[in-house]
Amino acid sequence: MDDDTLIAAAGVGLSQREEQRLDRIEGELRTGIESLGNIGPAVSIFGSARSRPEDPEYRGARKLARLLSERDIAVVTGGGPGVMAAANQGAREGSGKSVGLNIELPHEQLANPYLDIDLDFRYFFTRKFLLIRYALGFAVFPGGFGTIDELFELLTLVQTGKMRRRPIVLVGSQYWQGVLDWLRDQTLAMGFVSEPDLQMLQVVDAEEEAADILLSACALLHSE
Repeated sequence: MDDDTLIAAAGVGLSQREEQRLDRIEGELRTGIESLGNIGPAVSIFGSARSRPEDPEYRGARKLARLLSERDIAVVTGGGPGVMAAANQGAREGSGKSVGLNIELPHEQLANPYLDIDLDFRYFFTRKFLLIRYALGFAVFPGGFGTIDELFELLTLVQTGKMRRRPIVLVGSQYWQGVLDWLRDQTLAMGFVSEPDLQMLQVVDAEEEAADILLSACALLHSE
């Protein structure tokens, strides 16, 4: 078993193994901050690692990233295949930086070949911190557990005031409508969230519309 696999660890105290884990975590954060601190205005793009070049979300992520990169906006992704590769490819087609924050997995996820900055992580939480830290906005394409986890972490950070409000754009209304219906019909109806919480999300179908929202936010937030 990998020594970074999470297992129940009650009573182990600050063992040598835990000390080593803390050193690795600090190292990942330090390397990430040193590498990304000067990338300038950026947008993070999330989506499925399983998408293929012929899939609409792959084509859409590539187009959106190109539109952003043509305006010198850095594009940050998880660095892997699918939507991530599409976004990094689109970024390379413009003039902005293409950034990938790849994660080491049991079934190896190789970094895609479209990266100007390529960082590798052992820990999801350090990687997610850096995916969020430097972005002035977020685009979320269809995806699985990882994409949904990233989306709801963004919503939680804004809702709790741990992150300043930034645009969170869901691209693809047909895919996301069921999630929005559930949030409204269940979580809002039962009082678990409030109406302003749902207003954090913007849903679009056209990449041009997503680009307009994100570019406007980048211009406003970067000028402050």
